[in-house]
Amino acid sequence: MSYSIETDKKWQAKWAETGLYKFDPDAEGKKLYCLEMFSYPSGANLHLGHWYNYSLTDSWARFKHMQGFNLFHPMGFDSFGLPAENYAIKTGIHPKDSTLKNIDTMEKQLQAMGTTVDWDYEVKTCMPDYYKWNQWFFIELYKKGLAYRKNAPVNWCPSCKTVLANEQVIEGTCERCHSDVIRKNMTQWFFKITEYAQELLDDLPKLDWPEKTKKLQKNWIGRSEGAQVALYVEKNGERLTDENGNPMKLEVFTTRVDTFMGITYVVIAPESELCAKLTTDECREAVEAYRLATSKVNEIDRMSTTREKTGVFTGAYAIHPLNGRRVPIWAADYVVAGYGTGVVMAVPSHDERDFDFAHKYGLDIIRVIQPEKGVDSELPYCEKKGYLTNSGEFDGMEMHDAQKAIVAKLAEIGMGEWKINYRLRDWLISRQRYWGTPIPMIHCPSCGVVPVPEEDLPVLLPYDVEFTPDGESPLAKCESFMNCKCPKCGGDARRDPDTMDTFVDSSWYQFRYPDNKNDKEMFSKDKINKFCPVDKYVGGAEHACMHLLYARFFTKAMRDMGMLDFDEPFMSLVHQGTILGPDGQKMSKSRGNTVAPDDYISKYGSDVFRTYLGFGFAYIEGGPWSDSGLQAIVKFFRRIETCVAENASCKTSSVPAKADMNAADKELNFAINYAIKSSTADIEKFQFNTPIARMMELLNAITKYSQNVDAKPEFKRYAAEKLVLLLAPFAPHFTEELWCETLGNGYSIYNQKWPEVDESALVKDEIEIAVQINGKVQFKVNIPAEADQAAVEAIVNADERLAGALAGRSIVKFIYVKGRIANIVAK
Repeated sequence: MSYSIETDKKWQAKWAETGLYKFDPDAEGKKLYCLEMFSYPSGANLHLGHWYNYSLTDSWARFKHMQGFNLFHPMGFDSFGLPAENYAIKTGIHPKDSTLKNIDTMEKQLQAMGTTVDWDYEVKTCMPDYYKWNQWFFIELYKKGLAYRKNAPVNWCPSCKTVLANEQVIEGTCERCHSDVIRKNMTQWFFKITEYAQELLDDLPKLDWPEKTKKLQKNWIGRSEGAQVALYVEKNGERLTDENGNPMKLEVFTTRVDTFMGITYVVIAPESELCAKLTTDECREAVEAYRLATSKVNEIDRMSTTREKTGVFTGAYAIHPLNGRRVPIWAADYVVAGYGTGVVMAVPSHDERDFDFAHKYGLDIIRVIQPEKGVDSELPYCEKKGYLTNSGEFDGMEMHDAQKAIVAKLAEIGMGEWKINYRLRDWLISRQRYWGTPIPMIHCPSCGVVPVPEEDLPVLLPYDVEFTPDGESPLAKCESFMNCKCPKCGGDARRDPDTMDTFVDSSWYQFRYPDNKNDKEMFSKDKINKFCPVDKYVGGAEHACMHLLYARFFTKAMRDMGMLDFDEPFMSLVHQGTILGPDGQKMSKSRGNTVAPDDYISKYGSDVFRTYLGFGFAYIEGGPWSDSGLQAIVKFFRRIETCVAENASCKTSSVPAKADMNAADKELNFAINYAIKSSTADIEKFQFNTPIARMMELLNAITKYSQNVDAKPEFKRYAAEKLVLLLAPFAPHFTEELWCETLGNGYSIYNQKWPEVDESALVKDEIEIAVQINGKVQFKVNIPAEADQAAVEAIVNADERLAGALAGRSIVKFIYVKGRIANIVAK
């Protein structure tokens, strides 16, 4: 085979020289913004996952360009974050140095892949011209009340020595290092994503996203309807008041307000500030010991329904606002600060968890809902129907009526209201690490927290920093960075020592690409409205409740700030599958099952490799790696080279007139148009293995046709050209060589039109069906495509093979399944 990596180099040089992939925003054709989730340059080379994602998405993008779309297909690097910093700690190589070196290597490898990327639109998030706008947008969010700072329980990874957002804690462990995550109180910056909770939920149906991903976001947002109710608080025999002298309230969200009259104790999160405030001196030692023990248990385990519940009495009491009942307040690990109000009303007669806790600690149990007559129940019992009892003025009310009456009564005294609650928490963005965007806020002893003036942006990340983690933000130890002047009063002040979560970088990068050199604003509204939102987005399903949710939040906030005119960042989403190691396990260096693409590229060329990736796996499923099918693709390429070379001498390419077609012509014409139709439909759906199979079938059909003495040379060339065009998205270098050099056509195949199907060619005059006797296929016959049962029966009866197949038996019944099979029942 003449195709090799040298072919790749030849055409890559030609493409670069001619600017073939330069994006022209004013070119003809409907805009198409195709984007893959950008990569993190933590390694020195592209791995198999990069190839699987980027090369096949590039195939889809090429296909759409050939269909006439004006393609925008950029690439960049998500280059801040822990991997580079951890590598620096391990090796002593500065994160900036290792990251930029890796980017340089990966740029060359992506170019060697032969993608349609226009590198003039590249984005690197670790560069000041990018993260300046992270800082600018942070300040804008702060001005709008969407960025705020508070002391709150946070997820702390003791290994990475940094705070994690809830979405970055997977089954109680750090998503990156898998260490157990603990809870601790810290003052941190948050983005108020909860402000958009309902809209994030409402807009999901209009997205062309996998249903599983939309369901994950729906569940993560977690909308529930109920009532927010309140209780008074007593400590050391006295009612507590708030800072304004009003009675202090413990607020609770519940979806079962009908059980409100059955509260016998209240539970609060042991790590909360409220717990510390309510605990009496007599109980403080026990509560503090319990808090320390709880901090070592991850949230998932704490909230598990199967884990035994534990708790400790705080010494304080809650006072029921309607019946005056005085109930103890307990700290218990199954309540987590930051979820809801961090306070839970306990009704052990109607909740299994509360019942178990009350039984364990000897707390009161009062039934307040009596099930309908005929329902035999024992505690615990959480009725769905019934009426109230032991509930004073609400006795005898059906549950639905009681809910309305109880909330109405509470509303009269300012102790309750109907409310919608969400599981979604605000996005915690502070990180106590070095390699990230500095938070652009200044802490002044006189003026408080003050934003950095826009003219002073970006706040540059200093190079000379001791970044070995010790629990304190590395920037806090860099005095030249920390010391500054207050923009308001001019006095001595300190910068914020934390950096932003790297998901901030990837929440808006899709909007920077079209305007990546803009130094006046984050992006031009006109440019973004013209080429955004992204039409096709491709990336891993693991980002469903992190990156994808955050990017949707940013887009809606930007819309409300007048920065753009649409609601969603990514209209259509595809998740690629994962290529596993040959052992069926996820690839990792520790398992020793990683596969390096470089050796295959050097040996076979990039087009063989990317075509094999398309052919060997279902794109959205992936699967274990095996190179056993690579030789089949090599053989396929070799046969195509031969086929094209044999038909290149004919300089005319045409389809015979329908009236002049013989049976062989019609058969080849059917194969051509079937391959076009099938390939077009399947590539559109990111289903790549079947189109390549159809091309193999077309090659076989061309070979068969060529053996016919009446084969028409111009038709053979036509068929060969259509085959090359169909293969072009998967093998751009190989087909460029065939199109321009072997066939002598004009440069470039990339700018040729995608073949259109001739539907009339798919209507056959004759079809082949199987003849089956008593369930066993005996032979096949050709019949007119529109033949009815009587005509088919006559054709089969006239076939000389029938008598031998019947072997003396008689036909009892003849059934024809149109277009498929003739069934004979014989005795």
